[in-house]
Amino acid sequence: MSHFGEVSYVELPAVFHLSGRFAADTDANKVNLTIGAYRTEAGKPWVLPCVRQAESILASDETINKEYLSMSGLQSLCDAAMRLVLGESSPVIQEDRAVALQTLSGTGALYICFQFIAQFYGGCKDIYVSDPSWGNHKLMIDRIPGVNFKQYPYYNSQTMAVDVDAMCKTLEEAAEGSVVLLHACAHNPTGIDPSRDDWVKIAAVCQKKNLLVIFDLAYLGYASGDYNEDAWSIRYFADLGMEFFVCQSFAKIMGLYSERVGALHFVGATSEIAHKCLSQMKIIVRSIYSNPPSHGARIASLCLNNRDLRIEWEECLKEMHARIRRARTYLHTALKMANVPGNWDHILSQNGMFSYTGLTKAQCEVLIEKHHIYLLKSGRISMCGVTESNAKYVAESFKDSIETAKEN
Repeated sequence: MSHFGEVSYVELPAVFHLSGRFAADTDANKVNLTIGAYRTEAGKPWVLPCVRQAESILASDETINKEYLSMSGLQSLCDAAMRLVLGESSPVIQEDRAVALQTLSGTGALYICFQFIAQFYGGCKDIYVSDPSWGNHKLMIDRIPGVNFKQYPYYNSQTMAVDVDAMCKTLEEAAEGSVVLLHACAHNPTGIDPSRDDWVKIAAVCQKKNLLVIFDLAYLGYASGDYNEDAWSIRYFADLGMEFFVCQSFAKIMGLYSERVGALHFVGATSEIAHKCLSQMKIIVRSIYSNPPSHGARIASLCLNNRDLRIEWEECLKEMHARIRRARTYLHTALKMANVPGNWDHILSQNGMFSYTGLTKAQCEVLIEKHHIYLLKSGRISMCGVTESNAKYVAESFKDSIETAKEN
């Protein structure tokens, strides 16, 4: 008799289930618009040239060993990541109020952050997350005792824009000192970000209600092609003297998906507070995985700290952004040419890797089952799956799905 006989089977998250179906599909026209990973115009993964060069440098350096890193990871990466996020001349860095540790990508950063809040935060432990948001936010928060998942309105389906007024109203009504998770740029899944004026309003509410802010930063540079522009919201909050966390990923911005490279940053009210919090976050790391892996961290560190590799990485980031902008143009043009019902200008106005199409669940099901176009049933698509060669097929399939779902 098993001790685990009562364990029930749980379905995989939809994004992994659909990607598995896509891989097994033999249809010649199949299109994968599900998983958030960069693809070239040929629909292939891209190992950045700067990453290839960094790996060659590491492979030929016989001084590098395979000893454990510290609990906080590779210091050269942490320092460079901090400057990337907060700015080269950031006052909070100069005042030693910012600390960082290497994590298992952005997911690991978020998990350590949530654990730290659950164990040490003295304020209200309701964590407000945008509706909609990345599904893993809720999955993690719900599994950590001591914190509570809450939502604030974000996306207005009628205007296909950020509903800043509704968002701020909900945060105004939140308990004093609650926690709010904000997407710094290239919002997942909507592809819609607040304007600078909107960020000023959001920051004012956060200050008024003494909210603790967590920035999720998975797509730095994907919104505009300029990481300084995309980091504006974070740096604005820093200029206001606020305490906050930044959960940073290098998966998308360097193509280091399987290397699991990230960083958790904390900006404290004082240097002493920041370093006390860092010491406790290190203990959380020790209790989970002891210390992070070194290979991907060394790659990312070289790409940020080596002058030539840094220049090449910045060009690669611009190219990834430009490729996604072209994909938006391909799809928007094809939708217009196919006379697909509705206004599709939001495909162009949204940014980053994803687009919230506005398609219904029934329409998405037609796309999957009839046309072999795989997407989340919320209507979110990864723009990287759209190419010049498949945009016409995708657009015509959108049209058929709208007509078919209406008939049924």
